[in-house]
Amino acid sequence: MIVAGFGFSTKGTEDSLRDALRQACALAQIDGPQALATAHDKAKSLGPLAAELGLAVHPIAQEALASQRTQTQSRRVTAERGIGSIAEAAALAAAGPGARLLIPRIHSHDRLASCALAQGNPL
Repeated sequence: MIVAGFGFSTKGTEDSLRDALRQACALAQIDGPQALATAHDKAKSLGPLAAELGLAVHPIAQEALASQRTQTQSRRVTAERGIGSIAEAAALAAAGPGARLLIPRIHSHDRLASCALAQGNPL
């Protein structure tokens, strides 16, 4: 299963999310993920994109995010959440034990959203 993990600003729009996802899928050379994931407190914001794509959203608890090793490090996210990348951590956590990143976080052109892709066994 391939999971798209997202991190995004409160100013991020559905277009920001779509753009980040499109770029990540293009880099990975895939049509799309089988599920979406983000931090538990941000999950509701993925609802419209998930409905459009017909995919489930996996809200990931802070403890599960914090247990993931990310490839990239955002100073702001590290200061706020204690993890390097919400997008990478959410994708890895939702993809299950032994998951691996296909694409580390990619920013939308407006830099208000990021998307990472992970592949693994679902939770």
